[in-house]
Amino acid sequence: MGRYTGPTTRLSRREGVNLMLKPIRDETGKNPLEREYKNYPPGMHMWRRGKNSDYAVRLREKQKVKRHYGLLDKQFMRYFAMAERAHENTGLALMQLLERRLDNVVYKTRFVAGRRGARQAVAHGHVVVNGHKCDRPSYQVEVGDKISIHTRERSQQYARAQMQLIEGVPNPPLQSWLEVDGNKLEATVVALPTREDVLIPVEEQLIVEFCSR
Repeated sequence: MGRYTGPTTRLSRREGVNLMLKPIRDETGKNPLEREYKNYPPGMHMWRRGKNSDYAVRLREKQKVKRHYGLLDKQFMRYFAMAERAHENTGLALMQLLERRLDNVVYKTRFVAGRRGARQAVAHGHVVVNGHKCDRPSYQVEVGDKISIHTRERSQQYARAQMQLIEGVPNPPLQSWLEVDGNKLEATVVALPTREDVLIPVEEQLIVEFCSR
C-alpha cells in the first residue's frame, strides 16, 4: 500500500499549522513554522499566492486532517463514508473514528516517538491488543481494550528507547480517555475519544462540506 515518505515538515508548512509529525524537533525549536523567514508554504512561487477560494479553504482543511493522521485519500474517504452512516454529527463521528485508529492510540500512549514511529511499531508486530498481536494500524479500538507492547525483549527495549527520546516533550499530552501505565507499557481505553482530544485546530464542518459536494 502506498504511503507518503517525503519530508514531513513540508506538510506542516503547506497547511500553515504544526501537524505534530516531528515531536522531538518541535520541542527543540527547530520547526520552520516558528521562524519568521520560514513561516510560509513550500515552493519557489509562494509569494504569488493570493486569497484562497472557498473550495481551497475546504480542501486545505481536509488535507490538514488527512496528513495529521497519515492517511491517503482513499482511506480518508472510507472513513468519511463510515461517519456518514453514523447516528450522530458526521464531522464529530469522523474525528472520533480517526482518533480510534490503533496507530493514533499507540502514539498518544507515548510508547513511541511520533506518528510514523507508532505506525511502524504496529506494522512490525510490537503492539498487542487484548493479548493478541495486531499489526493493522487502522484497527478501531473499543472501550475496555487493552493495548500493550509485546512481552518479547526486543519489543520492550524498542519501546523504552523510544520513550527516552520523547522524555520531557509535551506533545502528545496524556489523554483522559486512555489509562496508561508507563512502567508496564500498557494502556486501557476507558472511554471513547471526544472532539477535545484532537490535537490540531480543525473545522470539521468544512471537511463535511468538501466531501459531500
